[in-house]
Amino acid sequence: MPLKIVLKPFERLIINGAAIRNGERTSSFLIENTCRFLRESEIISESEADTACKRLCVTLQLIYLADKPAEAEDLLIRQATELLAAMPTSAPYLLAIQDEIAAGRYHRALKCGRDLVAWETSLRERLAPPAA
Repeated sequence: MPLKIVLKPFERLIINGAAIRNGERTSSFLIENTCRFLRESEIISESEADTACKRLCVTLQLIYLADKPAEAEDLLIRQATELLAAMPTSAPYLLAIQDEIAAGRYHRALKCGRDLVAWETSLRERLAPPAA
């Protein structure tokens, strides 16, 4: 069953590693075969990865888009180990990511990574000193 993608003006999309940017008008197209893709709203660039959880998500993106993700998976393990040592409460998120990676469900692992970033953001907001 084809997947319909609608891109807003100038929105980006990565399909199997190819970066695509839409033109001036909204466009729609169908993806008729299996491929790896990320919408602009799902992408965290390296320059935006200013926390450990966001850097881990960038690695998940690399794993998802890579033809041979073994090297990126090694980096993910190192990042997850460091994150777990620094924030033990991240364990359920890291376990969910690991389970999805082990099952070969890389896009679901990305979703778990976004959940981890959302949790990290909420934790930082709760721990931030109150505004004066």
